[in-house]
Amino acid sequence: MTRFALTGDVMLGRGVAEALAAGEIDHPWGDVLPVMQSQDGVLVNLECALTRETQAWRDGAEKAFYFRAEPSAARLLRLAGVRFAGLANNHAGDFGPAGLLETVATLDSVGIAHAGAGADFAAASAPARLEIGGVRVCVIACSDDPIAWAADRSAPGIHLFTPGDAAADFDPIAREIAEARRGADFLIFSSHWGPNMRLQPPAHFRRFARRVLDSGADLFWGHSAHVVQGLEIWQGKPILYDTGDFVDDYAVDPELRNDLSALFLIELEDRAVRRLDLLPVQIRDRQVWIARGAERAFFVKRATELCAQLGAELEDRAEPGPVSVRLEPSAQLEHGGKQ
Repeated sequence: MTRFALTGDVMLGRGVAEALAAGEIDHPWGDVLPVMQSQDGVLVNLECALTRETQAWRDGAEKAFYFRAEPSAARLLRLAGVRFAGLANNHAGDFGPAGLLETVATLDSVGIAHAGAGADFAAASAPARLEIGGVRVCVIACSDDPIAWAADRSAPGIHLFTPGDAAADFDPIAREIAEARRGADFLIFSSHWGPNMRLQPPAHFRRFARRVLDSGADLFWGHSAHVVQGLEIWQGKPILYDTGDFVDDYAVDPELRNDLSALFLIELEDRAVRRLDLLPVQIRDRQVWIARGAERAFFVKRATELCAQLGAELEDRAEPGPVSVRLEPSAQLEHGGKQ
């Protein structure tokens, strides 16, 4: 049995970095740290550059927020058992090509695999290959924004994609999946996509994610909305449309509660997902904590409702434990339910 965990956005800069530097916190992982360390590996979307660079890319003309942590913050990832960091997102390049490349070099120096950004298109689009609990895991990472940061044949950047229905949009992805599938026991497709603060994925995202799984991926891992969206089980494979935020210093929307999310716990057996649990968590004062009481109840209720809209069923195993996802197809989808 292989066990690993996925998170949404991990942002170690700005207020998190200030709290660390001031000695207000030793690490950002709160009481979730033992759970993370108990896994065979943890995979995160790294929502900041790890760099000493301070010059923003494109002279700051395109973005409202720039997130940067010192390269030494990579030790915090190692502390939590992070084995992979996704770099295909709208903050990996906040401090220019030099900052992006220093982020890549920093992760390499501490042995953390990465995908989604690099020195040119070949490097940015290359999947990460790593072994987790004896399983050969491969991760493809893509982002739908910023367009101006797309890597090309001679310039660094991110692995940009368009999550559309057209063959021109999907055919390159299908080829990447087929190539990544070679030599992989388990293939994850990581997607940073869509606007912020949305609780449901649009219909074309659902179609795209299903095509990704039909083309050979084993799990779809989305992030970007800052809130956890419903998940779907498609042909026995999980689609996590958005895994929300995991740790940051962001302002909290009182209705959407972007401070509430989950640690997604996955068990593999015979190279397939045999168990999927959501451990509810809450970001408090730049650390992540296991959610309890009213906060946990709020998250579980909303997650249950959102998943039900996509035909997935959750089973609450009682506070403070995780919520389990039923992996068998629901009767609703088997009989042509909501699409």
